[in-house]
Amino acid sequence: MFNDQIGKQSNKVKNAVERGAVKKFAEAIGDLHPIYFDEETGRLSRYRNNIAPPTFPRIFDYGTIEGLNLPNKGLIHGEQTFHYSRPLVVGEVVYCYSKVKNYFEKKGNFGQMGFLVLESFGEDEAGNVIFSSTSTIVISEAVRKVLVK
Repeated sequence: MFNDQIGKQSNKVKNAVERGAVKKFAEAIGDLHPIYFDEETGRLSRYRNNIAPPTFPRIFDYGTIEGLNLPNKGLIHGEQTFHYSRPLVVGEVVYCYSKVKNYFEKKGNFGQMGFLVLESFGEDEAGNVIFSSTSTIVISEAVRKVLVK
């Protein structure tokens, strides 16, 4: 179903690690460590600034992969992993994009399920990868039937 999408990627999209967004995100996930929002703690840290929580890249814009048309409803967020070369620092700009890594299907208790594996990246302005993430989107049989029509 999505095998023809493997290897396709979005264009890079400019994102900012904004102080207010980092604070709201930390509050939303219930992680109130001062390294995320207390300016003095950030200044005194080895990063000389506040950093973002590890899952913060979930809010970034990764652009659109042309031809990858997923529905807005009925998808299941499977697993997701993050790998960092260093933390995201408040105030920096990050260029993000996604790539279709794999697609496979399995028969389960609820019928034929599709598994779309996306790899996402965040780079600094020099093109160095700061983080990568791999996520799996589970496509139920009901959604697959709608997509096939």
